Amino acid sequence: MAYKSIIANLAIDAPPAPLVKLGIELAERFGAHLVGLAAADVPPLVATGNGLVYEGEVMQIQRTEIEKRLAELRAEFERLVPASVSSEWGQAVCSPTRFLSESSRAADLIVTGGGGGENVYRAVDIGSLALGAGRPILIAASNAEHVMAKTVLVAWKDTREARRAIADALPFLAGANRVVIVTMDTDRHESIRDSLADIAAYLEHHGIMARTELIPDEADGHRLLAFAHSIQADLIVSGAYGHSRLREWAFGGVTRSLIESNGIHRFMSY
Repeated sequence: MAYKSIIANLAIDAPPAPLVKLGIELAERFGAHLVGLAAADVPPLVATGNGLVYEGEVMQIQRTEIEKRLAELRAEFERLVPASVSSEWGQAVCSPTRFLSESSRAADLIVTGGGGGENVYRAVDIGSLALGAGRPILIAASNAEHVMAKTVLVAWKDTREARRAIADALPFLAGANRVVIVTMDTDRHESIRDSLADIAAYLEHHGIMARTELIPDEADGHRLLAFAHSIQADLIVSGAYGHSRLREWAFGGVTRSLIESNGIHRFMSY
């Protein structure tokens, strides 16, 4: 497997250069076509203090501002991408999450920043994207211009999502100097060690040597991140939402912690 079409998703309110440069690096590394995308939407209108809604005027002003910013992002993307990299541009005035999800059908990998808070009209909802895109997502560390992926932490849990993530991440894992497969579980049952051994064997069949680690603790995103930093990992590979998304966001969970952490690259599949 190789990534032959990569989307670089640019947030309308973030500086574009770091993510574009990161996308260029990946496109050159994998010999891929690079697609730059950006979108934002006009939020629903509310009445003024006088009870009046300037619908046409307000919406047109906001739409014009969005279109101006999209044009700026396109110009920056086209300025930065060298002629040696096959590329194209796409933009829309609509929900950025929906636009990116729909565009992902033509890509092997989505590269995006860590989101933009609660404003879903101007930034991608990473959780919804993970559930709906049907493609692996690389969430770039804040302002990073490179993905070295020399030490990769694979967060293992015997779920469909984790299996999918490992298969999707094979191009990164194959290029790593060190791969560590870790699972967190209070149960020391032999089946857990067996599943770790099976994943290590799977990777070995692909020419990837990995060591395994069982951490006898409850699955916790902050502990996982601390372990990643302790081994100096620069990429975490994980499945997204081993539990339901509602449960994860209501009570916290590994996926939520990883999405909210911008200090390391995160690769997710669902």
